[in-house]
Amino acid sequence: MGHCLVIGYGNTLRSDDGVGPQVAELVAAWQLPEVRSRVVHQLAPELAAEMAEVETVIFVDAVTPDAVLTGVTVSNIDLSGADPYPQRLGHTSDPRSLLFLTQHLYQARPTAYWVLLPTENLDFGEQFSPLAEAGIESALNEIRKIVLSGKRRKVIGRR
Repeated sequence: MGHCLVIGYGNTLRSDDGVGPQVAELVAAWQLPEVRSRVVHQLAPELAAEMAEVETVIFVDAVTPDAVLTGVTVSNIDLSGADPYPQRLGHTSDPRSLLFLTQHLYQARPTAYWVLLPTENLDFGEQFSPLAEAGIESALNEIRKIVLSGKRRKVIGRR
């Protein structure tokens, strides 16, 4: 199915909150056979099945303006110390819940990254702020690096 799944989530009708879906759409436009993209309004348990089929999953989301984030951050998602049994298994904004679910149901644990983009406007609308626009380009560069490093790992592993 592919070695990488990019999940962009957020509300496309709340200005900068739509950066996650926008990034996922732009990654899909790359048309790389080993990379799949999903645009979702919010994270849902149904994504666990897709996550179980890939080596790497990249979650892309906006952070609230009060998060004091001046640039895109990329972090490897660590499950240590997180609650393996979240209070609700419905819609969530925390990728760790989906990773636990994927591990529990499918015995799969893809490498996971969380790409967070800064925002300054979450009002109703479909225009991105200059900060969010800059974040989109930066996020695409970071995702490209992750995808390319995964391709190198696959080639090296075949030798």
